[in-house]
Formats: sequence, C-alpha cells, structure tokens
Amino acid sequence: MNKTQNPYWETKTLDEMTQDEWESLCDRCGICCLEKVEDENTGEIKLIGVSCEFLDTEECRCIVYEDRKSVNPDCIILCPDNILKIQWLPDTCAYRRVAEGKKLEWWHPLLSGDAESVYQAGISVRDKVVSGIYVHGKDIDIELFSL
Repeated sequence: MNKTQNPYWETKTLDEMTQDEWESLCDRCGICCLEKVEDENTGEIKLIGVSCEFLDTEECRCIVYEDRKSVNPDCIILCPDNILKIQWLPDTCAYRRVAEGKKLEWWHPLLSGDAESVYQAGISVRDKVVSGIYVHGKDIDIELFSL
C-alpha cells in the first residue's frame, strides 16, 4: 500500500472484504469469546469473566476456530450481517468500528504493527478471565467483565 492510498478497512465495507482482510480485522482481544448472561429484568446481555473453554486465554485465539460451530453450537460467528445486531460487542471491536464508519483504535495490530499492543493497552481478556474448561456452571459467582 502506498502512502496516498487509504487502507482497505477505510475504503471497503465488511461485505466487500476478502476472507483474509476480514480475519485481519480481529484484534484478538477475546471479548467475543466470553460467556454471557441475560438480565432477567431488562433482557440486557452481560459479559462475565469466564471464557469459552475453547479460547486460549494467553493468545486470545480459538483453538478450534475452523470447527468452532460444530464443536460449540452456542458459538456466535461474527459476520457482516450480524455485527451491528450484536449489542454486547464492545465499542473497541474493529468489526463494529468499521461497520459504524469509525477509525480503528491506535492499539489495533493493523496500526501498531504489534499483536501485543492489544494486551498492553488493557483491551485483551488475557490475565482477566478464567477458562470455562475450569469452571462448572453452578460454581460461577457471576462477576461482570469490564476492561
């Protein structure tokens, strides 16, 4: 990309991106892999400090990515059609930001050139959550996740 050309995430819609471009938007924060609970009174979806058992919480990557829907039927696969419908996606999510016409955050690896910048900026779930593989549902004392 030459210096006068805007990056693809500023010139293409999510629908127009190639698979590689789409995948590169993921900053590997891991927030979308957190378990969720619904508030019975308001219907609001809240994130808790427990990740899907298939999230590598150190690398913030799904260990069964290609088969995630068959391995975990509850997995919500992000796509251009559902990004703006998923209210619990954080404002920092690159997919959401692009869909809303916003710029990527300074710490996004596409801008910083460093995958660790997400963790260093405090956005990643690394060191903030436990894996669902170690937690039994009845043992969860609901703690909301916050950055």
